[in-house]
Amino acid sequence: MSNIAIEFENVGKMYRLGRVGTGTLSHDLNRWWTMNVLRKEDPYLRIGETNDRSKKGHSDYVWALRDISFKVEQGDVVGIIGKNGAGKSTLLKLLSRITSPSTGSIRYQGRIASLLEVGTGFHPEMTGRENIYMNGSIMGMTKAEITRKLDEIVDFAGVARYLDTPVKRYSSGMTVRLGFAVAAFLEPEILVVDEVLTVGDAEFQKKAIGKMKDVSQGGGRTVLFVSHNMAAVKTLCTRGVVLENGTLAFDGTTDEAVSYYLNNNFQLQQGLITDHIDELASHLTVDKIEINGTPYTDSTITCNQESLEVLFEGTTTEPFKANIQLKFFNQSDMPMATYSEGAYKGFVEDVPVGKFSLRRKIRLPKYISKGDYVLEFEVNQHRQNGVTRSLWAKRCANIHVDGSTDQFGHPLTARWEGFLGLESVG
Repeated sequence: MSNIAIEFENVGKMYRLGRVGTGTLSHDLNRWWTMNVLRKEDPYLRIGETNDRSKKGHSDYVWALRDISFKVEQGDVVGIIGKNGAGKSTLLKLLSRITSPSTGSIRYQGRIASLLEVGTGFHPEMTGRENIYMNGSIMGMTKAEITRKLDEIVDFAGVARYLDTPVKRYSSGMTVRLGFAVAAFLEPEILVVDEVLTVGDAEFQKKAIGKMKDVSQGGGRTVLFVSHNMAAVKTLCTRGVVLENGTLAFDGTTDEAVSYYLNNNFQLQQGLITDHIDELASHLTVDKIEINGTPYTDSTITCNQESLEVLFEGTTTEPFKANIQLKFFNQSDMPMATYSEGAYKGFVEDVPVGKFSLRRKIRLPKYISKGDYVLEFEVNQHRQNGVTRSLWAKRCANIHVDGSTDQFGHPLTARWEGFLGLESVG
């Protein structure tokens, strides 16, 4: 394999939905006889369907991955990109030998350290210190090697005070900090990291990405990185692989892969905004949604435009208190701004039974960067016992901005630091 660190060759993974095995004893015996006595292919592989979770299929057998073939050279940092359910985590679990492929083979050179979910490989009853030594031993390191790295691991994770406390008492953030530190500092030849870094705070995410850069560039080690954060993928990775419904859709440079993914997943087909409603309460009927003065998915914010108008018309069979929420995402799927005065001002509107019309005029920032943005539209229902979602259109409109500056608000992530908050006019 020379400089090839990882090679996937016609790899497939099939699952039966809802059951373990094939579902019946006779089917299990038939599978065993065919595969172990006759030495033939699993007969149930032939009836597996593509893993498109949005559509109802005709078979209980689903290919989580199918015919995946690509090579990763030593020192590459590869971003694995795709929607939820595309097969990204399954691919990493196969590489990490958590499960085995149904078809094909995976070959690799060197030790693999995996961080696929919070607490991967940790025993909850053991202390942080004991788990560090246990994980190092599993990776084939001597006690002296682990001891030499111990201070760096603890310092990076920031858990010195809790080092001799059982990890079951750690928060999810503390656990992922320690898990990442163990995986990164115990010198694996291959580092596999799933979306778990989103559990950490913004400071830790920055440190983790910096460490992964050091591991790949300084140590010549290989990194496979799964993330929905396209900005992080562009910053860290030298190459991108896009998965769609369990198949390999694209393999190329990071910029090319991100562009392919975004163009195929975040640009909506021309049509009505109402065609893109994902959730709707049973008491609501939607007649019209207009954003920026149009019911269609495509519109433009001009250079001198000061506000964005939102209109929601429909019928309700029960009264409710409505909060309209609008979110702006850039083409890297990073949240940029939000309008939700019900959340941060307590402004909600009483909607009586029957036909209604809700209007909002949202003040835009003085300077908006030129480019394309995707909008999310949501209506929340406020009750005494909490807030429920009445309507959700996850990706409902494309807006082109004829701006001239480099930034639209602040490129902050909603989870940690919040959006740029937009307010109503007047």
